[in-house]
Parts: sequence; C-alpha cells; structure tokens
Amino acid sequence: MISFYLNGKRHELTQLNPNTTVLEYLRLHEGQTDTKEGCGSGDCGACTVMVQRLPNASQQVLNDENGDEKNVTPPFYTINSCITLVSLMDGHHLMTASYLAGNPEHHPERALLHPAQQAMVECHGSQCGFCTPGFVMSLACVYENNRMQTDQEASSQSDAKQLSYDEVVASISGNLCRCTGYRPIIEAGLLMSDIGQQREAAQSAVKDLTISLATDAMRSTKESVVSKNVPAEAKLNNAESNDIAPAISDAGRQLYMPKSLDELNQVLAANPKATIWAGGTDLGLSVTQHLVDHEVIIQLSGVEALKSWSLLDAKPDSSNKESNNEQAPSQLLVLGASMSYQQMLPVLEQYFPSFAQVFERIASPQIRNMGTIGGNIANASPIGDLPPILLALDASIHLRHCAPNREESDNSNEIYTDEIIPLSEFFLDYKKTKLQAGSYVVAIHIPLMHDNQHLFIHKISKRYEDDISACLLAARIDVSADGMTIENAKLGLGGMAAIPLLAITCQQALIGQAAEVASFEQAAQVLSADVTPMTDVRASREYRSHVVQRLLVKCGKQLVADRQTENA
Repeated sequence: MISFYLNGKRHELTQLNPNTTVLEYLRLHEGQTDTKEGCGSGDCGACTVMVQRLPNASQQVLNDENGDEKNVTPPFYTINSCITLVSLMDGHHLMTASYLAGNPEHHPERALLHPAQQAMVECHGSQCGFCTPGFVMSLACVYENNRMQTDQEASSQSDAKQLSYDEVVASISGNLCRCTGYRPIIEAGLLMSDIGQQREAAQSAVKDLTISLATDAMRSTKESVVSKNVPAEAKLNNAESNDIAPAISDAGRQLYMPKSLDELNQVLAANPKATIWAGGTDLGLSVTQHLVDHEVIIQLSGVEALKSWSLLDAKPDSSNKESNNEQAPSQLLVLGASMSYQQMLPVLEQYFPSFAQVFERIASPQIRNMGTIGGNIANASPIGDLPPILLALDASIHLRHCAPNREESDNSNEIYTDEIIPLSEFFLDYKKTKLQAGSYVVAIHIPLMHDNQHLFIHKISKRYEDDISACLLAARIDVSADGMTIENAKLGLGGMAAIPLLAITCQQALIGQAAEVASFEQAAQVLSADVTPMTDVRASREYRSHVVQRLLVKCGKQLVADRQTENA
C-alpha cells in the first residue's frame, strides 16, 4: 500500500496501475484539473506541483563527513507531475495550485489568495493562463521555503529575508511562458515577500502550508482518508506471507517498494527483469512518450541507504601505477546511487566546488529534485551531464548483481555479488553498460582532489539553463609542485561518441608538457583520434569537434590564470 496526502486529505492506494503518473492520477482519477498537461516530458513546467515529505515518513538520511546523520526540517520542493509515478508520493503531502488559497467557505470572493497567486494578479503575470498553475507552484515553493528559513533564523519581522532577483529566476527556470513573457512573472516573484509581510503585519489569516498541517491531518477523522480498492483479503494474505508483497498492483502489473538493501536484493533476485525506478526523470518518458506499460517496477525511494554519503579511506591499488605516487588519493567520497541532484549539491559544494557550479545548468529545479546520480549514469546517455565529469575525476562505480538462481551460488545465503570497477569500464556501447538483469548501482566512489589538481568543466547547449548538452568537456589537470609541468590529465567527453569516454590520446599528449596554453593547443590537434562525433539536431559533427578543441584550449588558459593567481 502507498499512502500520501493530497491537498490535506489522506489517500491510501493498493490496486492501481504502477505506471500511473501523478498528473494522470490528479486529472483522471481525482478530477483535479487545476494541474495542466503540457509537454508530457518534464520540460515545460505546466504540470508543476509542490511536495513536502511527511514527518512520520522515513526521513532522508544525509550524513556529514563524520558519518553522523543530519536531520533537517524537510523543505517544500517542486516536481513535474507528468513524469513522476504517483507511488513516489508515498509518505508525502502533495499540493496543487487550487489548494494554496485560504478559502474555508469555498467562495471565490472570500478566498485569501496565496502571496504567489496575489502577486501574479497584481503584476498581470498571466494571459492565456495555461502555464500559470505551474508558475504559481514554483513561486509558492521558493516563497514558503524562504518563509520557513526566516521563521527559524530571523529575530523579528524586520529581519525577514527578501527573495533576490536571482532566486526568483532560478525558481522558475523550469517553467516556460509564451504569452506575457517573464518580466511580469519575475516582478510577481519579487513582490511576494512584501505581500506576505503586509498580511502578517495586519494579522490577516494566512493558510499554513508547512509540515504541521499534514501532522494535524493525520489526527483528523476517517472522513479525510480516501482508500481506493484495498481488499481486506489482500491485507490478510500480505500479513501471513513471508514474501515481500507489492505495494500496488493491477491486472498483473506490480510495483515493489523495498525499505532496505536486503529487501531490494530479495525482490530483485526474484524479479531480475524488473524495471528499476529511482527518480524516473528519464524513465518517465517511456510511459508518457513511448506508452510503455512496465510489468514489474522496483522503486528505490524507500531504500534510505542509497541516499547517504560518506568519506572512506582509499585502498592502494597495486595494479595502478599511480598508487605509489605521493599524490595518490587518500580519501574517497562515496555518493549513494539514489541521491538526487539537490541532495548532492551541498556535498559537492564542500568537496568539488567547480562540479557543484555546473548544477545550475543541469536540467530544471523540478528535475534536479527527482533525478539521481545513479539513474543519470545507468541511463548511459552519450550526452548525460554527470558521466564525463565523473570520468575526469577518475570515479569508480559500485555494482551489485543479484543472483536469480540461489542454488548456483557457492553460499546459498548469498544472493548477490558486489563489483567495484572504474567508471571508464562501465559503458560498453550506445545505451549498453555492465549492468545485467538483476543488477543495480549501489554508489559512486570519487577520489578527493589534491591542491595540485585542477578541475575545469564546460557545457555547450542551445539554452544556458535547462537544456541537454550538445557536448561537454571535463578536464582534471594535475601539475607538479612548482606548477610548471603537467603530470597527469583526465579529459571526460560527452556528446562526442556513442558513450561518454576519456580522450586517451589527448591526455597522453598533455602529460609531461609545460603547463602553458601552447601545450593544450597542441593536444587539441589530436582530438580526432579519440572521438567520432555525429551530426544531429543539437550540433553538427564539425561544430562539436571544433568547439571541444577550443574548450580544451580554454582549460589551458584557465590553468595558467589559476597558477598566476596562486603565485600572486
């Protein structure tokens, strides 16, 4: 069974097609048509809804560098409802635009609009209105998170933090508008805080959307519980069975939601051909665009162990020639495969700042809230944003292969085997990897960088934000102690072949050369030996080759500039 709150009312579901998206559930099952269907692929933002994790649900585990768990009040976040499975809402409070206004008497003239809604009215931010609910939810989300932070930190109302222009623009970067343009919508975003402060000063009744509302709803009467198709005999059978039962099922289709790695291993061993679903920001398109009806889905949202991170001491590899080098990494950053982009961001800001800076150019806030590092890698897209960067950082990938036939194992108690390999060995061909039936990604291991290592990342796309890469270059350059010689180089490329790869020939051309721009210009000339880019709608083969050559030279200029800054 999955349970969640929709606009303040609890819903419990057992019998439902596992492929049902949040948008489909809202519009077709609940008649909640205030959420609009636009592109159906997570691009336009018309279907944006706001979500908050409930306090009694299993909390997201984010460990600090000492391995201690950190519990933070769950913030509001937005998602694209068109590509998000409704089962991912388990343990959450789901809110749509019609829920934002305070209107206990259900009378339009007596309703008190949310500051985001009121600001859109006053700034004339809506024309045709189709995209408006999505914009309102994105603005309401940044407003509510800012208000929560203000309540926790500000000593008085005069200390309340005003939303900046950049914060407002970032919040709506995943929403498209074709009528009014963005100016009045941005103005509305900047006006929200003033409206909220005026109401608080006047002690106007403001609807509380914070987590306490959902907590109160849990104590409410049975009238607030909407249970659909929950057969009593199904509950009894599940209780008597030792097997892990599907959370929801319908007409032979099943969705499992394991709560631990042990449960995940068991379910996957029994269903090796199941579709593994993490954030689903790419898999969701298989449902909405290709009309795939997945028979068995194993959803990873409940496996908290896959959402944690830690630091481990690096073990020397005798087969690696660099392991005897005094600059060999001493620690590894281990990121759980189900960590979302948003969960990874503060970790990367601490250990890989230049990596974290790229995140504002990856997808939209709605996608970053759901998309995971493991999913981005396992998807094996040649234009995925993370693999080239991880390749340049010499990352390894931790795979787990669950055995469908336990009798074939030497130890009948072992239903899986683990494998940690360099990420460069993971990609085999277009959309083909080392993953097999019954396999999944556990974590990514990234060696921490030393002072003499420099990381440069450049993404080329038609739009600066929220766009797929035409090509991406990530370069990790290791220089000598005096900064004069290139001792090692790792060049990760995306969009330049059928798989993300390392430019081996280019790397070799840099090693041992002077840390000067001329060395990079010379290495760029041999790029054609490493890649065979193709021409498509995003860029031509010639453009990709030329631009990556120039980006490599740009990395050389940045390296020289960094060295001059350090010596200044």
